[in-house]
Amino acid sequence: MGVRAVFLVGFMGSGKNTVGEELACRLGWDFVDLDAQIEQRECLSIPEIFRVRGEPAFRQAETVALTDFLTNSLRRNSVVALGGGAFAVERNRALLRNWQTVFLDAPVDELWRRCQPGSPASPISARWGGARHDGRGRPLRKDREEFARLYRERLPFYREASLVVETHDQELASICASIETALRLRETQP
Repeated sequence: MGVRAVFLVGFMGSGKNTVGEELACRLGWDFVDLDAQIEQRECLSIPEIFRVRGEPAFRQAETVALTDFLTNSLRRNSVVALGGGAFAVERNRALLRNWQTVFLDAPVDELWRRCQPGSPASPISARWGGARHDGRGRPLRKDREEFARLYRERLPFYREASLVVETHDQELASICASIETALRLRETQP
């Protein structure tokens, strides 16, 4: 069997990096944070790209980074965390059509709490959101109403993923085990 990859999608605060790092560790696969790849390619942080170039330029950089990763960088089995808006872009969904995609979901109130600076919202929320947990790296996290509107807008796209996994009130190990089982990831291990 060739190289395998699992792409984690979902709204900000859904735990894509947290789950991705743990899942990759459990499987012995590489972990890739697409936002980190974009920052490295563009020599700017995500908030700086939004501020200096705007969201359309960021979305274009996101598609270029994803395309490059799929065509040039994917050499080993990998778990890849996409940015919150990446899967809402048709071109990106088309690029991922033949790959396993996992939508990490939680109620919007839980996602909002996870993105609040310094306020733990669940037993593992200190880990949810990784380096962006403090809210500084989330240029589209504005007020609560806008946050909920954006979530509702993206939800139909997220639901196109191969698998939906609820993260609310779930332990990290349980989330990873659900993904491993549903995608039969352990059965392909040497």
